[in-house]
Order: sequence, then C-alpha cells, then structure tokens
Amino acid sequence: MPSPLFADHSAQPSEPGAVDALISQTSRLRGEVDAVRRDAAAHDDDPRQRWQRALCDLAMRQLDDLRAQFGQLRDGAPAPAVLPAQPGPAPEDAAPEGGHPVYDGSFTADAGAAYGRPPARTGSLLTRVGSAEWNLLTDEVSWSEELFQIFGRSREQGPMSLDEMPTVVFSEDQPRLQTMVTDCLIDGKPIDGEFRIVRSDAKVRTVHMTGEPVLDADGCTASMWAVLRDVSELRRSERAVRESRDSLERSRHAERTERRVAVELQEAVLPPWRGSLRFAHDGPAPLDVAGRYFPAASTGLIGGDWYDALALPAGDALLTVGDLTGHGVAATSSMAMLLGALRGMAVAGIRPGALMGHLNQLLEGSGQPALGSAMCCRYDPVAQTLTWAQAGHPAPLLFRGGTGRPLRRPEGVLLGATTGASYGETETPLRPGDVLVLHTDGLTRGANVLDDTGVGRLLALASRLAEARDAQECLRSVLEEFGEEAREDDACVMVVRVGP
Repeated sequence: MPSPLFADHSAQPSEPGAVDALISQTSRLRGEVDAVRRDAAAHDDDPRQRWQRALCDLAMRQLDDLRAQFGQLRDGAPAPAVLPAQPGPAPEDAAPEGGHPVYDGSFTADAGAAYGRPPARTGSLLTRVGSAEWNLLTDEVSWSEELFQIFGRSREQGPMSLDEMPTVVFSEDQPRLQTMVTDCLIDGKPIDGEFRIVRSDAKVRTVHMTGEPVLDADGCTASMWAVLRDVSELRRSERAVRESRDSLERSRHAERTERRVAVELQEAVLPPWRGSLRFAHDGPAPLDVAGRYFPAASTGLIGGDWYDALALPAGDALLTVGDLTGHGVAATSSMAMLLGALRGMAVAGIRPGALMGHLNQLLEGSGQPALGSAMCCRYDPVAQTLTWAQAGHPAPLLFRGGTGRPLRRPEGVLLGATTGASYGETETPLRPGDVLVLHTDGLTRGANVLDDTGVGRLLALASRLAEARDAQECLRSVLEEFGEEAREDDACVMVVRVGP
C-alpha cells in the first residue's frame, strides 16, 4: 500500500478570491467573539460569565486554527521535485474509503520540513503540528522541525525512536501509546489517540497522534508514519469550559435549593389564610383583611417582605407589614425572627411605638446585620381607632368616600440603622366602609426614591375600592393594576376593609 503522499489524485486549488473571503469572514467572526469574551471578563465573579468566557476562548483558538488552514488552502501545496523516500503527514480527518488518509496539502509546512526545506509561514497552527516516520527496515527515524519544537528537543539530540518515546510520556499514558503502536505495526490498525509528555524544560504537553503503517510490495509493514499535534491549549480550554460549566451548574443548584428553602420558610411564617380574613368581631366595626406577596422578577429569590393580621387576646387586631434588605434564606430567616418577636410582643400587650424600639434592638444585635422597614398597627374595634407606629416605612393609605390619602407618619427611622432609636405613635379614627392599604415600597417604587407615581396609581383606585363588596375584591383591583409588573424588588400588600 503506498504512502499517503503518493495518492493518485491531486488536490485542486480553490479560487484565491473565495478563500480570501473565508479568511476575512473568519477574522471578522473572531473579532466579534473577542468582543463577547471581553464583556464576559468584566463580570468574572459570575459563574455564567466565566463559562461564557471559557467558551469564547476555546472558539477563538479554533478560529485561529481555521484561519491558518484557510491560509494554507489559499497558498496551495508545493509540489516536490522528486518523490520523497518517506510519506508526508496527512490531515487528521481526511480518510478515503480505503481507510488511508489522502494528502491534500493541509500540512505543507511539515511535508516541506521532511524534504529538508523550512516550513512555510502560514499561521500559528503549523507550529503545533509535526510529522514523523519510523522505518522498520533501516531503523531510520525522520522528524519534521515542528515535532522537535513540540517535544522541546534540539536537532543535535536527534529524533526519538519508538523505543525511546515512552521515556518522555506520563507513566499512566505509556500503556496507551504502546497499544497504539503495537496495533499499528502488527495488526495494521490506524493510530488515533492522545498522551501527555514531559519536555526537557519540564513543561507538560498533550499530544494527539494519528498515523498508519506503510506496507511494502509484499503487504508487510515497512514503516510507520504519524502526524502529532500539540493540543495542550485546546484541552486546557475544553477543561476550562467543563469546569466553568460545572461551577455554573453548582451555582444554579445552590440557587434553586436556596429558593426552595426560602419559599418553604416564608410559607411557614406568613399568614396561612387565603382569600379574606374576618376578625375583631367584638365591636361594631369588624375587619375584613386580604393580602398578597409579590416575588421579584429580576432575582428569582425570595426576599424579606412580610404582612400579617392577628387577633389579640383583648379583642384588638394586629396589622403589620415590613421589609428587610436582602434576598434568600438569610433574609427570610431574619424576617421570621422579627415577625415571631413582633407577634409575641403584640400578644403581650406592648404598644406599637415601644414594639418598634424592641425590634430595632433585636435586629441590631442579630448575627445577620440588616436594615428593615416596618409598620405595626393595633386596631380597637370598640373605639374604632387605629394606633400605629412605623420604622422608615411607607404610610398606610386611607380610602374613604371615594377618595384616598396617605396618613401622616409618626417619627421613626429604619430598623437596625441606629442604636437606641425612639419611635412615635399616632391614632387614626376609622369608620365603617373605610379601606386601608398597607404595602411595602417594592409595590410602588419608581425610578428613584422621590418617584411617587406608584402611590398615585394606588390612590387613583379610590372609586373602585369604594364600590368593592369586601377586602378580596379590593385586593383584586390592586392586583389588576400592579400584579403583572416585572418589579426589581419583592413586595407585599394588605387591604383592610372596616365592616359595618
């Protein structure tokens, strides 16, 4: 069987203009990929961005190789003046039906080096691909210049025989190399595999080897030729892609787990009732309450917002909403702690202003420092008065007679903002038919803190709330106005209707 270099058909050169166009397209695509890579590198702390950057690095190296191959295709293969004594290298993926690669000029520099000519300067790919032939009849070994570079070996040291090759190969990879060579020489099987070498300068490289036996006229193996390619950078890029992908998957799994835990914790703490809740029946004006929590669309994580309504032992009703900074389990666990403490102090009879002070002290001394806003209201159904205090929280909106207005807030700073803060109280008389809307700022927040358009949209619902039959219908009107928005922060709203 003849050496691949003696294929009986010649490669037809492509039109230079068409190949130049392919080179230009490849260069332009590489520039676009590089732009994406630079953008991903600006956010190196994000696992998804690290994964994208690794993919871009791999794509850029492959595009460099592709551009170099197009350059060889454009320049064409130099025809040797005489037939050489050994086969030239062949591309790794060119194999005709007979099973032996056909030389098409893809590695002309290596072939030129085998003939004693310097390699053509056609791209970075050629410095990472070398060729070799081991003659079994004469024990002669021929290496291309590029192969000496790959192995870090000088010309004075000469090429390595097949028996010497394992001395530079990783011990765990030596059986693989031995199997490939044995199968090629004895069974005539083609070589296709990888192994790692340690160069004389102690650098470790990964080499991909392809080759076939060259048979004499009697069908016996006379020599073995091979193409060896340094794929260290390619494998390093693939490993980086793998590792970044695994890191991204672990990050996603952690996010899903945290979200599930946060949701379960939130559901265990927030009011279990759905629809309307009617209580405080001891007076002439009982309450009808409905509430809803809105998760943030931008993070996918549960935050520290809460709402609650609770019947107190003396017949009063506790109404509260609040918001802690942060998202995830840390925020929901702090929210659970505050809400539990708030319920306990309210049942113990502590008034809203003093209660806010205790919550501030509790949050300040917690192991997870955070800031929070909150509002605590105590409703007396007999006196029909609402006593309330707030800590940096939006005021309740009172709707009466088809109009709405925010209540005047008593003094109070954010929870956890300062030590020893004092919180004022105020009383607001309520009438049958009144509607209170208590909410966190995530519901109405606009472009900045001074943007009150969200509050204006709530107040514009006054006529619809006046016509509503119960708190659930009032809540439905709020949901129709705000429910479909892709808000940046989570929010909650509670509607309280004073019954006749």
